This record gives sequence, structure tokens and C-alpha cells, in this order.
Amino acid sequence: MGNRKDEHVDLALAQRAGITRNDFDDVRFVHHALGGVDRASVSTAVQVAGATWPVAFYLNGMTGGSERTGVINRDLAVAARETGIAMAAGSLSAFLKDASTAPSFRVIRDENPGGFVMANVNATVSADDAQRAVDLLEADALQIHINSVQETVMPEGDRDFAAWPAAIEAIVQRVGVPVIVKEVGFGLSASTLARLAELGVQFADVSGRGGTDFAKIENSRRRLGDYAPLVGWGQSTPEALIEADASTAALPVLLASGGVRTSLDVLRALALGARAVGISGHFLEVLVEHGVEGLVEHIRSWQEQLAALQTMLGATTTEALTQQELILHGALLEFCASRGIDPAAVSRSRGRGTLPSKGQR
Repeated sequence: MGNRKDEHVDLALAQRAGITRNDFDDVRFVHHALGGVDRASVSTAVQVAGATWPVAFYLNGMTGGSERTGVINRDLAVAARETGIAMAAGSLSAFLKDASTAPSFRVIRDENPGGFVMANVNATVSADDAQRAVDLLEADALQIHINSVQETVMPEGDRDFAAWPAAIEAIVQRVGVPVIVKEVGFGLSASTLARLAELGVQFADVSGRGGTDFAKIENSRRRLGDYAPLVGWGQSTPEALIEADASTAALPVLLASGGVRTSLDVLRALALGARAVGISGHFLEVLVEHGVEGLVEHIRSWQEQLAALQTMLGATTTEALTQQELILHGALLEFCASRGIDPAAVSRSRGRGTLPSKGQR
């Protein structure tokens, strides 16, 4: 397991050089030259899973399970502690199979005892094992990742997916913390989000195509590379958010990740309806290239940039970003046409229907 986790890190970093343009570039803000406000009136805080986060982005789940990945988790936890942002662990499957890997995950809480920490499991674990993962990290929330595409391409992956909905429902009922169901880079459709709501899930990370591609990673681990046609599978993060906004069904509160490269991408995702935005590959790349001090400086710069951009746009709160007028281009217009979505309804000033009730906040 440890060697596979180390291999995933190397393959994910190797992909970073090829990530340039994605669907976030097809989202623009309408500029209103007199629309700005005073910086003192702007708050970047956001309510997520019963807690107040100082800013609407977080370190998303990446790794763990080996000595090397334990060092990465330690450095990420230090960066989260120093900047006050939330952090998710990588999948704790390794710990649930081999308790000796616990320190590579537990370091996240040890280095950040007062921070908002999310544990992470897959949809094949029992509800009791999910609680074990929460207990190990004294976690404030639990991510359940669903990754049928990755498992399909993974040489040693699972092939039985029918039990996942019941397993998710059982975990939601068992664990004593909020549950966030997330994809791993292939997107959550509106119908999937509606199904998750029926299962009692209150938060979902659409985690779309545009960043690290786990089909490509797993295919590179196959001797024949015979699953290459699945590289690029799924919906992008903006596509998933746009489709969710057009849905009339009751949906979980949306988080977003996948393909986030800049603070402007964070702003775009928030304007499209995400409550908060997860970043993994980009922050990992910064950590590897510049060390933990460089990552801390980078995160602080993003925090300052978000406040500055909200000030320029006249959004005194993070939720107010959903009232911004947007212009869609290119692939996103094609997506809207193919899914029967009116792009004008996305582009004009509007509120979002997926915000939680007061009781959920």
C-alpha cells in the first residue's frame, strides 16, 4: 500500500506540467467599474459543517499511508495551522487495513490540534471503520470519496459498486460528525447529488475534471496502458456546478474541487454556487517546490487576494458572490446546450438554491 501511495504522489506531480487551460477559463465576471466597496466591509468567512472557516478554501485530501506521505501530511498540517484553513486527510484505507500506518495520518491532528480536520474513507468501508477513521484524527467532519472510474482503471481496484449508496447512508447515520461525499476528479451530476440528498448527505464536493486525472494515473500503472480512452472522463468542476444550479431537486450544500489553479478559480467556483473550494494538486506542487514556508506564504497570498477581489466586485460576504453577473464561453456554452440549460440563467445575477437552512449552518 505504501509504495502505491508514494507512486500516486509522483504521478500526480508529473501531471501538473500538463495542466494549463481548463473550463474555469470559460467563466468571466462582468466588470462594473463603480461596483467596489470598502475593504473594511468585506468578510471572507464562511460557514461549513457547523464551523466558521476564515476563508472559503481548504487543503483537500491528498495522501497518507507511508513514511514519505506522512512527512507530506505533516507539512500540510503545519501550513493549515499557520494560515487557519481547514484540511482533509487523504484516504485512510491504508490505516483501516494496517494500523501501523496510523502515524502518517495522525500527524495531521498532532500538528494542528485546534484546526478543522476532515477524515477521508471510501464507500466500501463499514460504518464502524468510518468511525475509527474519525476517531484517529479527532476529525470535525468525514469525507467519503466515490471513485468508480479510478477503481475501474486501477489494476487492483474494486469492481462492485452497487452497495455504495447503502454504505454511504449507513455511515451518515453512524458517525457523529458531518459527512461530505466527494468525487475524486470526475464530477458529480445533478442526479447523483439528488440521490446523495436522499441518503441523508448534507454536503457534497463535486470534484470535477480539470486537475489531477486518476484515470491517467492508474492507467500508467497498467502494463498495457489499455484504459487510455478513459483519460479525461467526466464533467468539469464548472460543468457540475452549473448543472447543479439548474436542478430543481433538493441538493446537498456544494463544495468544489478539481482544476483549481488560482485564487480567481476559487472565486469563480464560489460564484457558481460552491460554499467552499478544495485545493490539492496545486498546493502539493508548491510544497514540493518551495517547502512548508513557501506554501504558508502562498496560502496567505491567496487569502489576501480573495479579500481584494471581493472588495473590487462589491461582494461583502462570500455568499454574495453568487449574485455576481457571469459570462460563459466555449466549452461551457456547449455543455449548457447539450444538457438543456439556459446559459443566460447562469450568466445573470442570481441566488443559489443549494445553500443550507439555518439549522444546517
